[in-house]
Amino acid sequence: MGFSTAHLFFDDLEIGQEWVSSGRTVTEADIVHFAGFSGDFNPIHIDAEFAKTTPFRKPIAHGFAVFSMGSGLAVMTPQVRTIAMLRVRCWNFSLPVFAGDTIKIRSRVIEKTLRGRGKRGEVVWHRAICNQEGKVVQEGEVVLLIEARPLPRPTASVVVDPAAITPK
Repeated sequence: MGFSTAHLFFDDLEIGQEWVSSGRTVTEADIVHFAGFSGDFNPIHIDAEFAKTTPFRKPIAHGFAVFSMGSGLAVMTPQVRTIAMLRVRCWNFSLPVFAGDTIKIRSRVIEKTLRGRGKRGEVVWHRAICNQEGKVVQEGEVVLLIEARPLPRPTASVVVDPAAITPK
């Protein structure tokens, strides 16, 4: 799937703009699948009996699974012509997420820097993943490379020397 006309360019984004995604409910299947493909079988995530002995009293979702889900939600809100994620400047894991929790992501533009001779730019986003109670479970700053609007092509102009024109 390519970009549509709805996808915003670097030029369309302004510092301070903010969006909130729709919700996504974390399931037990999400936790098990993430354990499987990441290889992270820490019992805090997949062993209900072990989890009863922890401060959380039940299994919690992997932090990076929640980060990934938040990233997916951010892809759609807003739709932007993202070329690449360049880096995570900082990220904090504040509260656990459990199966059955519904998360949303709040994204705010905090910095913009034009790059690539005006063809793209770096956008620093503050992102906060919130649970169904509105509590921030994770937050931080990510830097994305965003396509800029195509530069206007120079047009050839014809210069006529008035002395070269002969009257009739």
